[in-house]
Amino acid sequence: MSQMISQTASQAPRRRRMVVGISGASGVIYGIRLLQMLRRCQIESHLVMSRSAQVTLACESDLKIADLQALADVSYPNTDIGAAIASGSFKVDGMIIAPCSVKSMSEIASGCTSSLLSRAADVMLKERRRLVLMLRETPLHLGHIRSMAAVTEAGAILYPPVPAFYAKPASLEQMIDHTLGRVLDLFDIDVPEVQRWHGTAAA
Repeated sequence: MSQMISQTASQAPRRRRMVVGISGASGVIYGIRLLQMLRRCQIESHLVMSRSAQVTLACESDLKIADLQALADVSYPNTDIGAAIASGSFKVDGMIIAPCSVKSMSEIASGCTSSLLSRAADVMLKERRRLVLMLRETPLHLGHIRSMAAVTEAGAILYPPVPAFYAKPASLEQMIDHTLGRVLDLFDIDVPEVQRWHGTAAA
């Protein structure tokens, strides 16, 4: 009987698990709201943020670093190259970098990963898991565009946080949440914040 219970327990489905990266681009609110959404959906979140992201957090939010880390189930220092998310043997459903700076994107595109954030993203690509980069930069020069092409060819999905005005957002928060909801669609995670398009009314 104990052997049967042990086998049943080992076959129990794993809780869904996502890696969330936050880099130093403007728009740290995307990472904050993403962690809140994942918690509400009971999806285990593993957070890594760059040093520049910590600076951006202080500029754009009233949250302290500890407050942001508390939104995640697990948080890692960006220097911890021995962290679980640095290995492909640690199973996750994917990774979202929200927001993603050009520096982080370019590092991922080159494969020269010097931090846990870029290493975790590299792991997603080599293990053929979904990696979404919410690239936050404008205007773009040719070097940016070439890095965008390279990281796309490697398997990442570029998802700049462009608002959808057809949803007629009444606030900045609604715009942010709708965008994040569409990003989560890429992982088959459905959240009520997404206003679905059902076509125009017949004349």
